[in-house]
Order: sequence, then C-alpha cells, then structure tokens
Amino acid sequence: MNPAKRRQIFERFRAANPHPKTELAYRTPFELLVAVVLSAQATDKSVNLATAKLFPVANTPAKMVELGEARLMEYIKTIGLFRTKAKNVIQLSCLLLEKFKGEIPRNREELESLPGVGRKTANVVLNTAFGELTMAVDTHIFRVANRTGLGPGKDPLEVEQKLLKFTPPEFLQDAHHWLILHGRYVCVARKPKCPECTIRDLCDYRNKTKF
Repeated sequence: MNPAKRRQIFERFRAANPHPKTELAYRTPFELLVAVVLSAQATDKSVNLATAKLFPVANTPAKMVELGEARLMEYIKTIGLFRTKAKNVIQLSCLLLEKFKGEIPRNREELESLPGVGRKTANVVLNTAFGELTMAVDTHIFRVANRTGLGPGKDPLEVEQKLLKFTPPEFLQDAHHWLILHGRYVCVARKPKCPECTIRDLCDYRNKTKF
C-alpha cells in the first residue's frame, strides 16, 4: 500500500470520528489499567458492567488490596478467567504500592513487570492514559491491518512495528482506536461489512462482501 492511500484511509477515519476513545469506562490511569487487564478474552461491555460496581468501592491500589482477592472475585465473577484476573489485579496493586508509590508507571518495561500486563495492555495504557504514540495490537487490529494492507504481518509485534512505521505521525495518537473500532463494528471477522465501509475503495482486501 502506498503512502498516499494510507493517508487517505486515516483522513477518512478522522473525518468520521475526530476524537475516538476507548469503550472501557474509566476515570484514572489505575482504573484504566484494571479495566484493560479484566478485558482480556472478554467484552468491554461485560467489563464495564462489573467495574461500575467495583470502582466505587476500590479505585486505587490501596483500596484494591484492602478489598482482597476473594471479595474482588465477587465483583468480577461474570467476566471470563475471573479467578486469574482477580489474583493478578491484587498482585499488581501490591506491586504498585511497593515499587511505584501507588502511581501507574509511564514506560512499557515497568508496566510489563506487573502481573497480568503484557505488551498489548501496556500499549493501551501508554496511549490512552498518557498520550504516548503506541499501537496496541489485539485480534481486531491484527485482522484489519492484514486485511486492508495497512500493516500486514505474521504476528502482533510485526503488525505493531509496521503500523508505527507507516502510519503518518499526525494520526498515530488516535490510530489504535480507529482501527479497533473499525474491526469491532465494520471489518468483522466472519463477514466484513464492506458495503457500509468508509474505506472500501482504498482497502486491499480482494474478497469484498456485496451485501
């Protein structure tokens, strides 16, 4: 895909949605971190339903540790893998207090040192909470990048590196959100909604759906 076409794609995304945001509900970097950890293999909707009750009770590392693993499980038991996630959230809250004075670290290496936090989760927090120019590649972005030709790659890291390299700098702040929303609602896995896609004439996908 040539640079002019890439630019057109992001210009259309921006025109359709000038200020894209995550669909996870949060007010602080800590709330975002917890929500993203909980969202692994779960929908944002299911996470928001749980955190709407959880965060009024425990929205800081200290309050989360005080809540404890067993009580936390009661709040998040409707989310997949809730036992493992409860353990990770309590452990990462302890580490935040011990190593980072309760603050969320602003670099990837320190974020990835927290239980339950991988590269994708770290990138989401860096981009969404702190405005860093990162690309968090989940299944949606991986699919969209390969299908459209925006950043084809054999694994999430390769896709991340290509998108960071080829996305025009002025779009990088919001590119992650545009791509994930596009993959979630339009460029879906089984039958992409090509007829209603704003970039269908620019996309490299050959097997476009007709209806």
